[in-house]
Amino acid sequence: MESYQINDLERLTGIKAHTIRIWEKRYGLITPSRTETNRRFYDDEQVRRLLNVTTLLSYGHKISKIAALSNEEVCTLIEKETPDPVNAHVYTGYVNDLVTCMLAFDEPGFEKIFSAAVLRLGMYETMLRVVYPFLQKTGVLWSVNKAAPVQEHFASSIIRRKLMAVVDALLPTTKKNKRFLLFLPPDEWHDIGLLFANYVVRAGGLDTIYLGQNVPAENLPKVVEAVKPAAMLTLFISGRPIEEVIALVNGFTETGVPLFVAGAADILQQIATLKGDIRVLKEVTALNDIVKEY
Repeated sequence: MESYQINDLERLTGIKAHTIRIWEKRYGLITPSRTETNRRFYDDEQVRRLLNVTTLLSYGHKISKIAALSNEEVCTLIEKETPDPVNAHVYTGYVNDLVTCMLAFDEPGFEKIFSAAVLRLGMYETMLRVVYPFLQKTGVLWSVNKAAPVQEHFASSIIRRKLMAVVDALLPTTKKNKRFLLFLPPDEWHDIGLLFANYVVRAGGLDTIYLGQNVPAENLPKVVEAVKPAAMLTLFISGRPIEEVIALVNGFTETGVPLFVAGAADILQQIATLKGDIRVLKEVTALNDIVKEY
């Protein structure tokens, strides 16, 4: 069982530590354990309860009423909620539920929530409004070493599988001469963003060649020569020396094919200063506009 400091809860739930302490004293919402030096710490069950409380607060329920409910009653109340999908609190609920399922390694629950979000919002909005915020929120967990790498793999593998399935279900593309070549550079392994880009391009009616993770840079010119893509798309996510990034990008542009680059903001800022047919995608939604241009 993991233990969490109150600052961990603040970063994960968005609720200020001061507010959590007040809720503990006034409502007995959760009861922290204490270290030998009298410092608060919390367990997985208390984190899940606080996430569920955050969801109900976003639906408009009062903390005084929520605090009086058992964990089972809280879950039942969440299940009864049928909010309008245009409201932001819907996304909050889905994100918190995914985090809860990830912490418990609850694959059926994770898949159920993901599928419910797709049914209500569609895959595109689910990725934008639910999955990306989920990845950002769980990144907080990983940054404080509260989610083991295996939990990351657990959640990512389900999301990856869902994206692959929805791409497989798309109708055959019609613009074979407008083909996008998608790949991750050497030593880049986090491919959820690339899989989503593949879905966006294919859903827009364009063809794709998907090379996936960790593509050797020296192999790219041969692929370009063979498939003659209209454009290439890649992502830089993991931290690496900016000099290495610049060298890779300059090498990619030598193929003479327009290059679209997404990823970490600090890396994109440097790439934007380079010469050549390079276009930086600062927002996920920018890819939709690019697909329409083709």
